Amino acid sequence: TFRTVVSGKQVAVMVPTTVLARQHYDNFEGRLSPFGIRVEILDRYRTDTQRSRLLKKLKNGEVDVVVGTHSLLSKEVRFADLGLIVVDEEQLFGVLQKEHFKKLRLQVNVLSMSATPIPRTLYMSLSGLRDLSIISTPPAGRTSPEIYVGAINDRLIRTAVLRETNRGGQTIFVHNRVTELPELLSKLRSLLPEVKIDVAHGQMNKTAFERTIRDFYLGELDMLLCTTIIESGVDVPNANTLIVNDSQRYGLAQLYQLRGRVGRSNRRAFSYFLYDPKRLSDPSRERLKALREFSGAGSGMKIAMRDLEIRGFGTLLGAEQHGNINSVGLYLYREMVEKAMRELRGEEEIGVEERAVDTELKNIPFDMVIPEDYVSDSIERLKIYRRIAVCKEENEINELERELIDRFGRLPSQVNSLLDASRVRLGAFNIGISSVEYDSYSESLIMVHGDSHIRESLAIKGRRLVVNEREGKSILYGVPERHLMKTLKTLFLGAERVVQ
Repeated sequence: TFRTVVSGKQVAVMVPTTVLARQHYDNFEGRLSPFGIRVEILDRYRTDTQRSRLLKKLKNGEVDVVVGTHSLLSKEVRFADLGLIVVDEEQLFGVLQKEHFKKLRLQVNVLSMSATPIPRTLYMSLSGLRDLSIISTPPAGRTSPEIYVGAINDRLIRTAVLRETNRGGQTIFVHNRVTELPELLSKLRSLLPEVKIDVAHGQMNKTAFERTIRDFYLGELDMLLCTTIIESGVDVPNANTLIVNDSQRYGLAQLYQLRGRVGRSNRRAFSYFLYDPKRLSDPSRERLKALREFSGAGSGMKIAMRDLEIRGFGTLLGAEQHGNINSVGLYLYREMVEKAMRELRGEEEIGVEERAVDTELKNIPFDMVIPEDYVSDSIERLKIYRRIAVCKEENEINELERELIDRFGRLPSQVNSLLDASRVRLGAFNIGISSVEYDSYSESLIMVHGDSHIRESLAIKGRRLVVNEREGKSILYGVPERHLMKTLKTLFLGAERVVQ
């Protein structure tokens, strides 16, 4: 920000909540005003007169840095010379919102910050469309909160709150249904009569909300009952116990963000994620399990990677921020995008040998994964999966195999199966087979292809191989599971060499 302003440009800092906007404004103003840098804030609490005056200053270049919420996306907001956009907590904004500023100026720099980036943004970074920097070390003296996941229990709530209060600290209690807050507040006051509790949520009027947040920040409240409005922005070093009620209702990234509201000092912090056993679904159980698994400092990236694996990365050219492209498959999707881009550029169609390998292997009963005890880092595992998937020649797979042995040691059986399957897939692709499926009941391999001369290409011949040229399908009988991988390698790796 400082370098941008001294270069004569303006900076826009966009955040999702008014609480976070006020916090950032105080920090920016405190650090930059001694250098003569003019900082302003634009949010829904500005009066019409104040807003009009600020918009005029922005347009005339009389404001260097503006911090704001979604108000910055208004059509009335005009900049004299915008140079940098900082999007904090980018996972809370939509694609169209984040792309809005790019329409204003093609040369604007964009810095997106998030502890848990959405799948689409993360994939754009991993694929090289965006630069990526990771801050994985905590500030000096900070430790990660202790994580507890369990059923809702009044006795546990009372014990946790009193322990924090007795050591002079504060507690944040999150419940994300505004209509239920009055009843819950009454219950908590009965359960904890010695604790001073107040409530805050986004539907309160400005004065009452700001007063409650200020009282909590100044230590006049022992416990704050609130919605997820505190997910971004409440930075209270003295608050070191978090209780999330009905945690089965939240997404994985949201749970991690809430966890980050405590542990912002050198005191040991505690996070309690309580769920209703009657409403705990399998996906909710998996999310809570992942939260417990990734509890260390800098785990946000691992959480985001798990989110990417679970939800998919969405569409890079559209507005969906997550979701698998099951209708066409990842590699065919990439090929379609590349083809469309070549057509727009007027480039010639590429040959078959340059196409993405999109042959599918179905119902192959082998464990084809990279175990965590072989490659412990989830990001590194995803990179290796991607490298295997994009190999277009067998020697590339062989080189990758040698690299894995050199870096991580002897290959476990699962990785051997994964690499062998990749070789088989490549060999099948090179002779025009689009899918290979194993039927364990009949001990047969079913191959789908479009070439009527496929029999001449396959390395295995004889009565066991039945070719249906009309349907473009071949079936190889007599393949027991114990001989399956050997048969696949003989069938397709030998076939590839026959073709060559």
